[in-house]
Amino acid sequence: MGLSGVFNIASRSLGVYQQALNVTSNNVANSNNADYARQKVILGSEITNGSEWGTGVKIEDVQRVKNNLLDTQIRSYNDKYSDASKRAEVLGQVEALYSEPSDQGLSSLITQFFNSWDQLAVTPNSTSLRSNVVEASKRMTTKIQSAYEGLTQIKDDLLSQTNLKLQELNTTLKNVQTLNKQIASAKASNQSSNTLMDSRDKAIDSLSTIANISVNYDQNGSANISIGGVFAVDSSSSTQFKAVNENGKIVISNMEGTSRPALKGGELFALTDMYSNTITGYQTGLDTIASTIMTQVNQVHKQGYDMSATSVATMPNGVDFFSAYSNGTLQINENIVGNTSTGKQADLNKIAVSISNQNGNGTNAINIATLANTKAINGQTIGDYYSTMVTGIGTEKQLSDQNTASNKLVLDQFNAQKTSYSGVSIDEEMTNVIKFQRSYDASAKLIKVADELLQTLMQMV
Repeated sequence: MGLSGVFNIASRSLGVYQQALNVTSNNVANSNNADYARQKVILGSEITNGSEWGTGVKIEDVQRVKNNLLDTQIRSYNDKYSDASKRAEVLGQVEALYSEPSDQGLSSLITQFFNSWDQLAVTPNSTSLRSNVVEASKRMTTKIQSAYEGLTQIKDDLLSQTNLKLQELNTTLKNVQTLNKQIASAKASNQSSNTLMDSRDKAIDSLSTIANISVNYDQNGSANISIGGVFAVDSSSSTQFKAVNENGKIVISNMEGTSRPALKGGELFALTDMYSNTITGYQTGLDTIASTIMTQVNQVHKQGYDMSATSVATMPNGVDFFSAYSNGTLQINENIVGNTSTGKQADLNKIAVSISNQNGNGTNAINIATLANTKAINGQTIGDYYSTMVTGIGTEKQLSDQNTASNKLVLDQFNAQKTSYSGVSIDEEMTNVIKFQRSYDASAKLIKVADELLQTLMQMV
């Protein structure tokens, strides 16, 4: 090897260590970037055919330091955490609607309603006690309506959030498809795609918080992703998803309606399941309570006599205390409370307190009051049924809080491991800076030595 070979080796070495310093500098610059995977320079010997000792150093690869198994675990817990967190958030809103336990809670208002009948039975002809029955009824029906409307508003919010989350999902899938193409193209031309892969990993992590996903990589480096068993994206195409309302339930499908992912995790699953099942179930519970109160009270009330001693015999089907119930609205008979829109005057004398035409008889009011202790719903009293429903909400909220906390703990541990493995260590990078700098300096000195040798040879001629 002549002096030209020494110059070539030294020159190539300068370029290699300059590039190594560039990679290290990039690592340092991204030390606070949580989505950045540390890059590692892999050096190798440069061998040229016919060379006995080799021709210097080269960069064989610049690798991303990643742990694919760890990434898979993080994405698996991402969908669990997002699901539990969203459920806890929504259930917290539901708990606030019922105001339990408090004097303004529905449980207390139902008790006050039946107690007002018990009080009226003592003095059946009392106008103030009759008015108290009506006011207790209004407070109870207003709370039922308020809770029902609140649940309806929560469902509307869930539907809105579902559509927004689907927009985010579809946009992210398009982004992954574009990155897949760019990564495959870079790989085909032997160019580095590390930054592109960092961006893609971030997008895939985002997808894992939205729904349960499955990811595998093909030989071209493209990420092929499915959502709930339905194809979502590769390098050539991506699926767009939409929400469909079927009989009051939200169903997620592709735009053509031919495929429906089996959601079992992620925020999208929590939103659709809470809308379709959980909140609807709570509304059904309120329907059951209100309908039972109306049916039970009316059945007894229309058997009694009003203040004019008018009985069932002179009024077809008797007089109902409640006139109708629908979608959270329990209406008191306008013959009793009046109706301002129709000009109907209130007549508290229409409240049927007596079981006979005897003045001062309050037996019918007692019969209505005892309905509070009647097992009218699945072997439970109205109050017990409501308490069971509210307790169930609290239990589910507590379970969601526990799942959120436990999944967050596991995620924090995995992310700490990821940071330790793939994150940038400033101490390590500064060590590499010194190492590469000294190698660069040595290469420069080698050029100087070769130049001095060449000058000596020139002077000998």
